[in-house]
Amino acid sequence: MRRLKIVAVSAMIAAALYGCAKTEAAGPPPPAPVTVANPLSERIVDWDDFTGRFEATQTVDVRARVGGYVQSVHFRDGDFVRRGQLLFTLDPRPAQALVAAARASLAQAQAQVSLARTNLTRSEGLLASQAVSQSEVDTNRGALLTAEATLASANANLRARQLDLEFTRVTAPVSGRVSDRRSDPGNLVAGGSSAADVLTTIVSSAPIYFVFDGSEATLLKYQRQARAGASAPVRIRLQDEAEFGHVGTLDFTDNAIDASSGTIRLRAVVPNGDGFLKPGMFGQIRVAGAGAYDALLIPDAAVSAGADQRTVSVVAADGTVTPRPVVLGPLVDGLRVIRSGITAQDRVIINGGSRVQQPGQKVKANPGRITRTPTANAAPVTTSVPAATATSASALSGSVAIGD
Repeated sequence: MRRLKIVAVSAMIAAALYGCAKTEAAGPPPPAPVTVANPLSERIVDWDDFTGRFEATQTVDVRARVGGYVQSVHFRDGDFVRRGQLLFTLDPRPAQALVAAARASLAQAQAQVSLARTNLTRSEGLLASQAVSQSEVDTNRGALLTAEATLASANANLRARQLDLEFTRVTAPVSGRVSDRRSDPGNLVAGGSSAADVLTTIVSSAPIYFVFDGSEATLLKYQRQARAGASAPVRIRLQDEAEFGHVGTLDFTDNAIDASSGTIRLRAVVPNGDGFLKPGMFGQIRVAGAGAYDALLIPDAAVSAGADQRTVSVVAADGTVTPRPVVLGPLVDGLRVIRSGITAQDRVIINGGSRVQQPGQKVKANPGRITRTPTANAAPVTTSVPAATATSASALSGSVAIGD
């Protein structure tokens, strides 16, 4: 019995010694595998994104300049009309009668002038022989002046009546797309004032404006670019479009900033030769925020967020991991622009960063590659700079960038 106990104890001691020897033979764990790559270097342009609405360069409510009965309509609803094209005809007969009366008044005034001139000439001849007094000559001279004034008034009245007759033909004041008619033939319409009946409306179609609001910081940036002689091209897409295919230029900023919102109204002019863009349409506009520049790009997931800064993990030649503080830029097709903090030769961890527990840790660096994935067939991502490095300009505009 004692011999069996000795054998059992010996077996237990041997098993314990074997386990300790196995643990000592295993040693430290191997370096964690990560994927590293050099930052992608490309030339890009920063764009500021805004939402706005299209507006016509000219919008006109067509009103008759005289009242009367609508006699005929000379356009089809929705037609494109040219400036001066006939749209409506009012019954011209009342105006024609007034023109005839004005001509008769003119003839009467001309006769009065002729008579007054004859009387004055006769009285001046008689004055030389003392047959009439000077007061009678003065009276005849005054009568001539009065007759001439009456003649001028008759001429002006005739021109006014001729204009009224001309205004019975309502023509297009601008070229553009006409709306539907608001009054059919046979209706009596008022005219001659801003309170007159609206017969139809016309909006110009080419070019067309795109109006949007920007922040004060955005205004300052664009003003400085304008002083440097740089233009501000824009690109616009509609709500059902994937690409920013409509190109224009920034041509106007309002003369004051809205004190209640801190924004200012800006406007771009866009060619619209086919008339596809309509006033009132919503769209998204990209305004070039700066000139083209060389930038380094890495996956957005490779950036770590700290309490007060953003960092990127860089692997040295000996496999040591070092966090680098960086200054971020906008997103470009899913890649983040790095404005400063790393170089094109640095090996950045793009996959497996969660395996790094502390700075100075050794890792096994497996080579990888950073590539862009253009979003031509999808809505562009318009993500602004993260809050830790954002400026006040990003409060109203998402800052994005695309390849030059």
